[in-house]
Amino acid sequence: MGRTVLPYSHVWEEERSRWLKFRRALRKEDQVHFDRLFELARLHLQAGVYASNPWPLESMLLSMLLEHEKALSVIQERLQRLEGKISAGGSGN
Repeated sequence: MGRTVLPYSHVWEEERSRWLKFRRALRKEDQVHFDRLFELARLHLQAGVYASNPWPLESMLLSMLLEHEKALSVIQERLQRLEGKISAGGSGN
């Protein structure tokens, strides 16, 4: 019996390939960001396998959003620390 389910890495590649025309229509600077989004989705291939979602793009989009949420959290924490340093430094004068 043959394998009926493609490895998720192949599903990821097929989904990325489906969007190549869209990518080509983007400006060069946007293509870089577009590629980065798909690389972010690749970071969570194991979760996509486990979810076995019939619409792989949904898993990929959630992976992209997860990575953006993580990045935003880091930026927010850094901003809060900087604001705290500025407040603490400004109150002593």
